[in-house]
This record gives sequence, C-alpha cells and structure tokens, in this order.
Amino acid sequence: MSRFNGKVALVTGASGGVGRAIAYGLAAEGAAVGVVGRDTGALRETVSMVERAGGRALPIEADIGVGSDVEHAVAELVTSYGRLDLLAHAAGVFRTGAVTDLPEEQWDLLFTTNVKSCFLLGRHAIPHMRAAGGGAIVNVSSVFAFAAGPGSAGYAASKAAVVALTKMMALDHIADGIRVNCVAPGSMRTPLLENAVAGHDDPEEALAGIGRLHPLGRLIDPTETASLVLYLLSDDARAVVGSCFTIDGGRLAKLGSAT
Repeated sequence: MSRFNGKVALVTGASGGVGRAIAYGLAAEGAAVGVVGRDTGALRETVSMVERAGGRALPIEADIGVGSDVEHAVAELVTSYGRLDLLAHAAGVFRTGAVTDLPEEQWDLLFTTNVKSCFLLGRHAIPHMRAAGGGAIVNVSSVFAFAAGPGSAGYAASKAAVVALTKMMALDHIADGIRVNCVAPGSMRTPLLENAVAGHDDPEEALAGIGRLHPLGRLIDPTETASLVLYLLSDDARAVVGSCFTIDGGRLAKLGSAT
C-alpha cells in the first residue's frame, strides 16, 4: 500500500523519536520528505534510514521557533520537490515545574517550541498547500493537555494550546481543502523522555514505572503514534477535521474512572 505516492511532506522533530518514525513511514509509502531538526548528524541518520528503505528525504536544519528558519525550511523543501502537501509537526520540549518554580525563560521556551512553532509552520506551509490544491496537517500534542500531573504547568498549558490552535486552523482552512488534526500521545519512549529520567539512579526502572501508569502496562512506541499520524494525513481520514486523538494506552480512561 502506497497512500502517499507523489506527495511531499515536511516533518519536524525528525532527528529521532516519533518525528523520525513519521518520516520513515511517509517515505515508505511513497512520499518525498523534508526532515527538520537542529541535530544535523541525527537528521542525516534519518535520511539514511529512509534511503535504505528506497525512499527520498531531504535534511533541513532549522529552529522551528524562529520565523525566518521556518520560512527557509518550507522554501527549501518546495524548491527541491516542487510542492508541499503534508505537514507533521512532532517537535517539542518538556520541562517540569509548578508556576512558582518554573523559570520564566523555561515557560517561554515551552510556548515557543511547542505552540509558536505551530503558528509559524502553518503560516508558511499553508500557502503552498493551498497552491497544491489542498493538504493535511497533524500536530503532536500530549495527553497532558487533558489530564496533567503535578509539576507540569508550562508543558500541560502549551500542549493544551496546541489542541486549541489545531481546531482553529482546521476551521480557518477547511475551505482551502486543508485538513488539520492532532494526536495526544501518552508517555512514549523517545529521547525526550529518556533525557527526563536520565538523573534517576535506575533510568530503565524509571521508564518502566512511567509505563505502568498506563493500563496497557507499558510506554507507547513512537511507531504506534506514527501509524495514527499517517492515517490522519492520508485520504483515509478525508472526513476527519479539527479533531484530537489520544493514543495513551488507556491512561485517560483510567483517570476518568472511579477506581
């Protein structure tokens, strides 16, 4: 099955984790992919993975919180491949702290990387999608947008903003033939989470403990989230507009229960 033959996609956060899994999945199903990140070496690894599978990928180094970088990234992709049809925004940062503890610069970093980036990517990508006759965008939020734990004020707020912005973008651009949706994963085994537990005496046990918070009993694999993103980007989801899908191993269902 090749759902994306002839399509051109831009994927952020493609240095690893879910962004890399999305880029690989898109390329494996026929898309030419621009992989965006700040770690040039890791981007080249992503490109090598895609090329070994017979796909096409272009590494683009950019800071997605900077407007000129985003504009350049989109322009470089369109110059190389001639169009832009799909956008998967998987880049993000995680910082802990209640509002009384979180430094102001960390709050700003969370909102720049997690939220302003959605605005900038949409601002520069949507005109090219409109010119191509339509397209699809998927933003990666988090289950923390709906049920946060203590000490995650900035992260939870930023991810909730992603959900709200997704809905507004969807309504503003459905007439252009552009569908916008988002996914809200539970805890995934990604470099982001691994870095968060790096200071524990036993990081592997810390990761396993986080996994056990999900009724599924484990962390979400990035490829599982990528599969949902690919569905939302595909024509199989052509009637799905302005929605946010949780992929959390039952975590929200458990939080909503009486026991």
